[in-house]
Amino acid sequence: MGGRPSSPLDKRQQQHLRGQVDALLRNFLPCYRGQLAASVLRQISRELEPREPAGCQLIRSKKLPRVREHRGHLTQLGGHPPRWQPIFCVLRGDGRLEWFSLREEYENGGHPLGSMTLTGYTVLTSQREYLHLLDTLCPVSSGDHTQEEPDPLLEMPVTFPLFLQHPFRRHLCFSAASREAQRAWRLALQGGIRLRGTVLQRSKAPAARAFLDAVRLYRQHQGHFGGDDVTLGSDAEVTAACAASPDAADAVHAAVLAGASAGLRAFQPEKDELLTVLEKTIRPDVDQILRQRERLAGRLRVQVQGPLESCLCRKVDTQLSLVTQKLLSTMEAVLSAVQTLLAQGMDRLSRHLRGSSSGTWLRKEVYSFGEMPWDPELMQTCYREAERSQGRLGQLVVPFGFSGTRSLMFGAQDLAQQLMADSVATFLQLADECLTTALNCTQAAQQLEKVRGRVLKKFQSDSSSAQGEFIRGWLLCIFLPFVLSQREWSCKVVSNGAQVPSDMDINWCPISSCQDSVESLPAATSSQHCKGRFW
Repeated sequence: MGGRPSSPLDKRQQQHLRGQVDALLRNFLPCYRGQLAASVLRQISRELEPREPAGCQLIRSKKLPRVREHRGHLTQLGGHPPRWQPIFCVLRGDGRLEWFSLREEYENGGHPLGSMTLTGYTVLTSQREYLHLLDTLCPVSSGDHTQEEPDPLLEMPVTFPLFLQHPFRRHLCFSAASREAQRAWRLALQGGIRLRGTVLQRSKAPAARAFLDAVRLYRQHQGHFGGDDVTLGSDAEVTAACAASPDAADAVHAAVLAGASAGLRAFQPEKDELLTVLEKTIRPDVDQILRQRERLAGRLRVQVQGPLESCLCRKVDTQLSLVTQKLLSTMEAVLSAVQTLLAQGMDRLSRHLRGSSSGTWLRKEVYSFGEMPWDPELMQTCYREAERSQGRLGQLVVPFGFSGTRSLMFGAQDLAQQLMADSVATFLQLADECLTTALNCTQAAQQLEKVRGRVLKKFQSDSSSAQGEFIRGWLLCIFLPFVLSQREWSCKVVSNGAQVPSDMDINWCPISSCQDSVESLPAATSSQHCKGRFW
């Protein structure tokens, strides 16, 4: 811990870990194949659904979420024995952190001294907080103190520290030259951690949804019903997290990650071919498949509704309203901050248009406005509102085994960034349509005022819909695993007794079908106690 890498693994240890990863993939990939079929079916069925007359009002931004590259001089604790050394650090756009001995080595395309993807890390800027964390993670008996090497962290206080902590990867210890530099690095690193972590959740590809569903079902088969942060990261990183224990050393995690990456790469050609075959197989018979699925779900719904309602009334109702209110207040604060920031940006553009006739200056302001969603300093006011909810929400959901508050916080921040990006794209397009060279500055500013009003109305409509979907989705993530764990025996009985149609062309999964039935219950039930629970 504390930035010291673990010892290399010997051949026996490496072989043992390869065996563990191979066994995990043998058990996981069949579930993944089944969820690919379910995901393709879901995508095709959505294509066939009638479009809602009142859909999204904002124009969808074509810019993908990205990490803004950040670079500068830091000092790093490293080497043997550990000492503070000057380095030049670069945060890449893909969320990878690299460090070089000199800036010139980076500019000349040299190889970095070290590199680390930021998935799963936490940024700490307090030396006392970090040392307390080390004491918690690595308690030492009183008899061992005399044999320890002096820790440079304890001998030399760090004025502007940046500690990157990970549950089972080596820690990284940096120090900035000033408080301003420390803050800029902290915001940049936090943005990289979030975007690296939510890459699967933000993806619209059927394979990404299938992978996440497969991980959830695989872990349920292993007895892990509670929601947590294991699905943060790429597919290989998530697979490695499922295989590694929290106390795994850095070398162990690296070996597991390498094995998971190799296994998933080997599966890639089969996955691509399977997706193509599924598309051709399911699309012609999608109506028949959906009817069979609905009949089966109906039979399961009848059998699970009574026990489900009983479980909800006895164990969920007491906390449901508190959790819902906390989620609602959090999202209202986040979206209010986004709206305020958006309005300020549009007002700033209008003021510059009225007060300056310089086309170069105006283009610069328009560019800055377009970059708002990716500016960690500006968006921090929105992100902070999501961070404030973690402690209280975590306490509320402890009885239900939910430990995914970090994923929830990241999801709220991702939503804030996406709505900001869509709003900015909408404003720029509408402004481009209404502004012409025939308008003077005053007339152009008046047109922008009208566009401002239209964009804010569209934002309020879309943010209201997004807030409802966000709250309902996370209520299901919090409470559904708990309900499934409580009804595990009943669901197995139902699944074992159900007759699966022999002519279905998808890999039918009993637990998944049970869950689909559970998810549809709140909208279908007429019970006063269950009605509107997840609305």
